[in-house]
Amino acid sequence: MNAGTNRKNIKPGLNVGIVLKQDQKSGKITRGIVKRILTKSSSHPHGIKVQLEDGSVGRVK
Repeated sequence: MNAGTNRKNIKPGLNVGIVLKQDQKSGKITRGIVKRILTKSSSHPHGIKVQLEDGSVGRVK
């Protein structure tokens, strides 16, 4: 299991790579700094959903 699927591994201010909703088919990674954690559960099989400082929303890879 990778670190992006567990909420405890994600903190605001962390530099992460996410996949945006529109990039799910291609798997294109967008890098940025976590502003907010949007997933409430402790883990998610597709990655924890976060909002980056620039407003982008996606799942951590």
